Amino acid sequence: MIFGQLERYIARNVTRSTVLTLLVLVILLLFFTLVDELDQVARGSYEVQDAMLVATLTSPRYLFEVFPIAALLGSLLGLGGLASRSELVAMRAAGFSRRKLLFALLKVGVLMMLVVVLFSELLAPPAERYAQQWRAQRITGQPALVTPYGFWARDGKAFINIRDLGDGRRVKDVHIYEFDAGRRLRLATYAARAEHSSDHWSLKDVSQSEIALDRVEARSLDSARWVSVLDPTLLDAVAVRPTMLPIWELAGYIGFMRENAQSALDYEVAFWLKVVNPIATLAMLFLALPLVLGSPRNTSMGKRIFIGAVVGAGFFLLTRALSYVSVVYEVNPAVTAFAPAVVLVFVSLALLRRVR
Repeated sequence: MIFGQLERYIARNVTRSTVLTLLVLVILLLFFTLVDELDQVARGSYEVQDAMLVATLTSPRYLFEVFPIAALLGSLLGLGGLASRSELVAMRAAGFSRRKLLFALLKVGVLMMLVVVLFSELLAPPAERYAQQWRAQRITGQPALVTPYGFWARDGKAFINIRDLGDGRRVKDVHIYEFDAGRRLRLATYAARAEHSSDHWSLKDVSQSEIALDRVEARSLDSARWVSVLDPTLLDAVAVRPTMLPIWELAGYIGFMRENAQSALDYEVAFWLKVVNPIATLAMLFLALPLVLGSPRNTSMGKRIFIGAVVGAGFFLLTRALSYVSVVYEVNPAVTAFAPAVVLVFVSLALLRRVR
């Protein structure tokens, strides 16, 4: 991707403005996250420094989520500065057409998006997962492990695997493996679902295999009482949320849940939102050009920021609202994810045609 001299000049201005805007947005979201985390302080051994660590480790995900808004605001600021100094007029008079301006903007947008995607997909998921497990361990004092094949924990001589954590109090696909003093498997229990009530768990649709040295005895129960130190607070704290997963793990989760006849709609929504995010970023950059070229040169920077903030916030809220619609009404998540970006592209094209 080769940049000409004018393209490099435009790229420097737009990149500088976008990075500063992105930094402000992430710091703002980091502050709100920290405020939420401070509500957990004094639970167990969770302290202020733990809240600060968790909030900081959560912040890389925000880079990806708010980058389309930052790209729009940064482009409006960068190009707006050039327009207010009549530099865009001089460029166009020298033969730098609207198409060349657009290509220059899209080039720098693609490069910035590649950096953000790599950062958010490689660094953000493990950082947030570590933060989540750190919080859970500090609050409950119980170590736990979350893998693509469910939640794992130890309860005395028993090992617990829960495939579907639900809301923390109602879970599904529960496997309990109990060992004796010689570390030999003694009892394997499977429950289709379990519900926590006061001081115990109620297992439903239970299948057990009791393993002796010379035989295996199998039995089925409609329900069983299970007393465990496993706390619903821990399950809720370590539940793998779709937004925490890189795109390849989301694809793996979707395949795994479909194979087990489970609903993967939440993960499909998160997957398609990740796919559409780069396209939304380019659509935002596409929109910035007609907003700058179609405005008078004396348009204030504050007005440009306000327009960009309204458009960006509206796009963000619409995307999230449609994702909830997809989950609640089981609408195709690809359609709800792509719809706002497609509309934005057509609006940008219509505005760009009106610019001379």
